[in-house]
Amino acid sequence: MSNPDADPWASPLSTAAPDEVALLDDPQEWSAFGKPCASTPAGADAQAGPWESHVVLDGMHCAACALTIEEALRRVPGVAEADVSAATRRARVVWDPRRVRPSQWMGAVQKAGYRALPALDALAREQRQRENRKALWRWLVAGFCMMQVMMYAWPAYQAMPGDLTMEMEQLLRWASWVISLPVVLFACGPFFSSALRDIRQRRVSMDLPVALGMLITFVVSMAGTFDPTGPFGREVYYDSLTMFVFFLLTGRWLELRLRDRTAGALEAVMNRLPDSVERRAEDGSFTRVATRRLQAGDVVRVLPGEAFPADGRILSGGTQADEALLTGESTPVDRPEGSRVTAGSYNLRAPVTVEVLALGSETRFGQIVALMESASLQKPRLAQLADRVARPFLVAVLLAAGLAAVWWWPSDPSHALMVAVAVLIVTCPCALSLATPVAMLTAAGTLARRGVLVRNLQGLEALAAVDTVVFDKTGTLTRDGLALHSVHVAPGAGWGEGEALALASALAAHSLHPASRALASAAQSAAAPAGWTVHAVQELPGAGLVARASSPSHAQETILRLGSAAHARVPAVGGDAGPQVVLSMECEGAAVEIARFVLSEQLRPEVAAVVRGLRAEGVAVELLSGDRAESVQRVAAQAGIGQARGDCTPQDKLAHLQTLQAQGHHVAMVGDGLNDGPVLAGAHVSFAFGRAVPLAQSRSDFVVMGENLALVAQALWLARRTLRIVRQNLWWAAAYNALCVPLAIAGYMPAWLAGLGMALSSLLVVLNAARLARLPDPLSHESSGDCAGAARAVSTPLEVV
Repeated sequence: MSNPDADPWASPLSTAAPDEVALLDDPQEWSAFGKPCASTPAGADAQAGPWESHVVLDGMHCAACALTIEEALRRVPGVAEADVSAATRRARVVWDPRRVRPSQWMGAVQKAGYRALPALDALAREQRQRENRKALWRWLVAGFCMMQVMMYAWPAYQAMPGDLTMEMEQLLRWASWVISLPVVLFACGPFFSSALRDIRQRRVSMDLPVALGMLITFVVSMAGTFDPTGPFGREVYYDSLTMFVFFLLTGRWLELRLRDRTAGALEAVMNRLPDSVERRAEDGSFTRVATRRLQAGDVVRVLPGEAFPADGRILSGGTQADEALLTGESTPVDRPEGSRVTAGSYNLRAPVTVEVLALGSETRFGQIVALMESASLQKPRLAQLADRVARPFLVAVLLAAGLAAVWWWPSDPSHALMVAVAVLIVTCPCALSLATPVAMLTAAGTLARRGVLVRNLQGLEALAAVDTVVFDKTGTLTRDGLALHSVHVAPGAGWGEGEALALASALAAHSLHPASRALASAAQSAAAPAGWTVHAVQELPGAGLVARASSPSHAQETILRLGSAAHARVPAVGGDAGPQVVLSMECEGAAVEIARFVLSEQLRPEVAAVVRGLRAEGVAVELLSGDRAESVQRVAAQAGIGQARGDCTPQDKLAHLQTLQAQGHHVAMVGDGLNDGPVLAGAHVSFAFGRAVPLAQSRSDFVVMGENLALVAQALWLARRTLRIVRQNLWWAAAYNALCVPLAIAGYMPAWLAGLGMALSSLLVVLNAARLARLPDPLSHESSGDCAGAARAVSTPLEVV
């Protein structure tokens, strides 16, 4: 893309940019493209702590540009962190509003020769569409002029000595020069403006050698046209110039479109909220306002086809909502009057009036966007290596071109300069800089559409090497909804079943564990036994709940325990009915059993197919759980898992994981719950389900938004495929340079062929990565081997995703 500051065809929007940027200094606008950092106290003034903002960058397209912008931002006082992604052209900036304003650090980006726009603003999308149209016009002009120049160059190639008079040959040269002017002045604009920016900033980017090659070719050809008897008059190269400009623009245009369709899926999700919404005024009328102007308590009207702008409650009307982004299931859900709706879901059926309850980062959609933004700006290890070598490589390119020109100059100055042009163009490391990030972001976008959010791009590299997957049981292999099967009151305890269940639910209401939710759900209409009060409830991860309780019949407070038999300090009773939860109380220093609650759990229907698919990929599967060993073995047998251990504390799980790692295994952990936090953090790569408690999500590399366990196996298969494509891209980039650089230095590669090679190398890398945007149909025969078997095993439940 061109730089509006230097491009004479820049849109009028660019002239208004300073005013637009200054508007962003208003604290009310900050939430449109950022959020307060976690260290800022909740409810504090907007300017009380640092902010994390995300912006879209215009005018960049390579790793060297990303490094330049990072350096410019980090030099601004008050900017604590700056991360720039060349693949997504986005930046994350952490800044202190007490020392700097957005207009100042955005101004630093502009001084570096680029432009920053709010990432979630409609202005960024409009600017991108405008630049896409300008890029298309440049490509069309270059293509039309190339055809005309080739028509005038053809007689010189075909004519025998003496067929063309000097006057006719000179006329053809002048015609070619005139037709080449629009190519140089308009189509080459982005390359020249970027090169001038680099020269002013005393740095090197990928456009500098390309622009030098274009300028040298045009100047040499123009010298041959104006002075046909001079040292450069033997031949002109307008055809080579127009051809390689056309090839380069073709490659960039196709690359831009492909990246928008593949890695651009991330941005499509992040821009899901509407730009504006109808808000009810005091007189009852509705006026359209910007979504970022909404506040909690506002009442808005959402029309069919619009996305809900915030979490809220329907005040009037009823509809259906598409919550595929939030749950992974595309089946519409009914949302009658009084029900809750979530930001980012779509209203499908009828207009509804909604009271705004939560906005921005407080919504589930905001949490999803935060995860995706974090992932899109991360740099995998291979991409970091490409960034480090980008600038030294470009300096080496310039030196190689200069040495090639010096070597050939004594024999033919004109040919020497064209050899230097070929070296400058053919060695541009665009393919190298795109090899890793485009593939990684394409895979992340594909997984996002399937319902898996990639929180850590490094996790894709780690996941590809996994040879062992460890599953938690409750809520992971089994359905989240445990149900109460039966209640067994201890003989002589003096409690009724309803009273015991009500007392247990009073404790269970303080926990998110599936067993606790089952008890709380079974006793929704029940109240605690008369006279009993429960307080000081604590949850012991992997064990159960403990609380203090008092009643008129007990002179002193007593301690209640709810959880496993060991936690309740009562003897364990075997049985195959299902998992059990025990309620006990302390009486004169001894634990007295009140009741046992037998819960039923159901294995997810896709579990057996997932285990078979993982084994087909050569991955070992194990099960670790804090439940009773009998229950764990029963579930493992149903799932087809050979290695299973029960009665595990969080420390036991982590110790077993570390033992596997010490044996050389690469382990992935799939868990859901408070007690999975340590083992999720200790695994090479980890998955947490979207309904999991925040601690489990914060320690995971992947978040599965839906209920489908098959997505774990799908992610593993895609990660392996992604790493294969990254290696293919890197090998291609290395082989291309190893083959073409010697040919260019030896003088066997004309400038037009160098331009074609550079464009095709970048395009091939992006096309190869684009294959990750589509997973093969599990019922087709396009794939073969274990990967196809895994896809067949795990993809069937994903048809509705």
